[in-house]
Amino acid sequence: MSVHLLETLEANDLAYLRERLDPAMELTCGLELPSPARYQVLVAGRPRRDHLTASPNLRALIIPWSGVPRATCELMSEFPHVEVHNLHYNATAVAEMAVALLLAAAKFIVPIDRAFRNHNWTPRYQPDPAVMLEGKTALILGYGAIGQHVARVVRGLGMKVTAVRRRAPTAPPDGLDEIHPLQTLHRLLPRADALLICLPHTPATDRLIGARELSLLPAGAVLVNVGRGPIVDQAALYTALRDGTLTAAGLDVWYNYPRDELARSNTPPSAYPFHELDNVVMSPHRAGGTLEIEERRLEHLATMLNAAARGEEMPNRVDLLEGY
Repeated sequence: MSVHLLETLEANDLAYLRERLDPAMELTCGLELPSPARYQVLVAGRPRRDHLTASPNLRALIIPWSGVPRATCELMSEFPHVEVHNLHYNATAVAEMAVALLLAAAKFIVPIDRAFRNHNWTPRYQPDPAVMLEGKTALILGYGAIGQHVARVVRGLGMKVTAVRRRAPTAPPDGLDEIHPLQTLHRLLPRADALLICLPHTPATDRLIGARELSLLPAGAVLVNVGRGPIVDQAALYTALRDGTLTAAGLDVWYNYPRDELARSNTPPSAYPFHELDNVVMSPHRAGGTLEIEERRLEHLATMLNAAARGEEMPNRVDLLEGY
């Protein structure tokens, strides 16, 4: 089987990947396509049309991360004979960050740390705003690879766990108390002491959580978003946090990103001043990153390619109509 990876790997990373691939697999890498192009699998997040038409043998595209860019979805709809798959290599890292944000927000770690760095002990002697999580209900929006790992961890904290999934089974899987389809969201929100958003951003999930949905959450609720920023209406989220109708939030995904490298040090993540609020934990979309993450990515890619070489069905097939 022939594979082209549309990126240039460092020598050590390339060796690491080759060691894990079937020895008979032909692998090429780089922004320039091989000539002649005869690859059956293309690994690329944002392929151009010529990348898809260059090889007459192409039968699968692997997006080397979770989620699918909208432009890639639209382009791939013109190539129905080419399967599209994701890599979910960073699911555990993102889930760990979701739980870290939940705990940091619920316990008001950041503002108290900030005060104590100035030798200010006052928070110790004031009414404590920290939220107890044991015995409360966690509602996980999106029960894919990330949501499933989040569910296992928050259950270990003693929380009741309910999940919302695009196609919910009739009985909850192990580790869940309940699972429901998305249409039941408004009925579930009043029970959600912690709302953890692990969904991809698609037309169906755009502004899924707005002012009405936030108003349905119970007093003391905490929101965590590791999906995509626009799933939650930013004006409604800011207002709910500013006014205290939402107790706290941990946010790793945003509404405005740097346009280029120069803008990385001075780009506000939102049109609203979330940075002025003490009940928000802010993270610059780094949940998927760890020291080990590149090795994990290459291991998952090798597993997927080896399955294809054996004639097995590759996991994580993308539904282009749904957008993930």
